[in-house]
Amino acid sequence: MNDTVALLDVNVPMYAAGQAHPYKEACVWVMTEVAEGRFPVAMDAETVQEILYRYGGLQQWETGFALASSLLDLVPTVYPVSLDVIRLTLDLFRQYAPQGVKARDLIHVAVMQDQGLTRIISTDRHFDRIAGIVRVDPQALWTEARSSLR
Repeated sequence: MNDTVALLDVNVPMYAAGQAHPYKEACVWVMTEVAEGRFPVAMDAETVQEILYRYGGLQQWETGFALASSLLDLVPTVYPVSLDVIRLTLDLFRQYAPQGVKARDLIHVAVMQDQGLTRIISTDRHFDRIAGIVRVDPQALWTEARSSLR
């Protein structure tokens, strides 16, 4: 991956921290690369909210706190969800919600546009539908890295 900052979608740290899943190994590798400073990433406030919402719903409050806290240590650049971002989200919602893109992901896209970012590391394919956004799949990154070592 190049030196351009990418937004880190919440599914990457959640798959890395979670149960066995086809994306787990690749996401653990991505998070290791982030921790070692090889992948410049940022996140937004919605990312932390998604973690707390998910683990709160499971009544796993300490796990949610630990994951969110650790993620803040690894990714200290956290973009706000400002009024301008919310207004942009509304425009994006009108355009992309009928195509199946979820509101919370449109918040991420609005933050990206507000911050001048074009890449997101994510397992969610619906980001591929959004003009000007390049989704970087964790498995593709991991596969590319392993093949370059051979």
